[in-house]
Amino acid sequence: MEQITPKPNLHKKAALEHIDYKDISSLGNNINPHARMNSRRRTGFSAKAQRDFARSIKRARFMALMPYISH
Repeated sequence: MEQITPKPNLHKKAALEHIDYKDISSLGNNINPHARMNSRRRTGFSAKAQRDFARSIKRARFMALMPYISH
């Protein structure tokens, strides 16, 4: 089994106050081809940033900015 190397915490590095659900390009960088959210190990987010990221993904999906699943 391959060991996953964590990415640097982009949330902290960019000094973002919050992850915005309208910023589809940055949200899209942290989902896999099946439109599932990546884990904390893969994204490198802190626990609070990962919760904000998950909330933003869910809001973007509800507003039809992002797909729930990818075919």
